[in-house]
Order: sequence, then structure tokens, then C-alpha cells
Amino acid sequence: MNDFCLPLRVYIEDTDAGGIVYYVNYLKYMERARSEWLRHHGFTQRELLEAGIQLVVHRLECRYAKPARLDDELNVSAAVLSHGRCRLSFVQTVMRDGEPLCEARVDIACLDAVRLKPTPWPPALAAVLNG
Repeated sequence: MNDFCLPLRVYIEDTDAGGIVYYVNYLKYMERARSEWLRHHGFTQRELLEAGIQLVVHRLECRYAKPARLDDELNVSAAVLSHGRCRLSFVQTVMRDGEPLCEARVDIACLDAVRLKPTPWPPALAAVLNG
């Protein structure tokens, strides 16, 4: 499945006193990119919740290489690495001018929103994943 890329700009609220992006904000950028990946494929978090489906981060591995700074223009990618019956692994990269600043593997679990137990992907989303 092709990479999805979300352009972002670093604002003052994203940075520490030195104008460097605070480490947890990279994870927020990645969350936005995954949400927009869903939207790109015709789904929203709200619609999934209304259908009784909740997507949660199950596991995360992250490597920080270089800092992003105030006013930087970034691109955040989200590409499906693999998927199963109720899990999905993304590889994600935050880049500036094509240079990787932060890379992560993010494993997502599909849960029944009431029972909070793994549940299979809704058929329409499974069709996208099986593409």
C-alpha cells in the first residue's frame, strides 16, 4: 500500500524554550498522519467509534535522529507495513526536506469499543487493507 504523507508546520506550542520540538509531539504528528490516512481511504475515527470500533496503539518503537525546530515545514508519512485480522502495523517517518528526523513502527489494534477486546476489521476497511 502506498505511503500517505501529511505536511505540517512546527508552531511555538510544539516546542520547548529553545525552539526545538518536544519529543512527544512527534507522536502526535504521527497520530494525525494515521488519522488522515484513514480519512484518505474513506473512514473517520468518529464513524468507526459510532460503529463500535476503537483503534488503539498496541506497541510503539521510535528512534529520534535530528530535532525539528520552530517554523520547520515537515512531512509525516504513514505506510502500512503489515496487517492481520485485528492488527495493523505502520512505519512512519517525520521528515524535513526529505531528511528523516524521527522514525517509528506503530502497531494498532482494532477493538470492540464496549468490551475493549480485539475484533476483526470492519469489512470495508478490511477491503482497503487487502487492497
